[in-house]
Amino acid sequence: MPGLIVRDGEDFESAYRKFKRQVDRNLVVVEIRKRRFFEPKSEIRKKEKIATRKKLLRKLWMLRRYESKL
Repeated sequence: MPGLIVRDGEDFESAYRKFKRQVDRNLVVVEIRKRRFFEPKSEIRKKEKIATRKKLLRKLWMLRRYESKL
């Protein structure tokens, strides 16, 4: 989890920029969006299966496209 120690003489703007940079590097926002709604294991597996099929079909389409040019 990102944390920041503000030093003496450091203004709020620079400390805020440092904090935002740390949050972006640690992918906190992405993780929060992902956990926003509960998703059962079956739904996760279903999405992975669909993604795998899409990827396979895309490769097959590219292969057929390449073969037609030969």
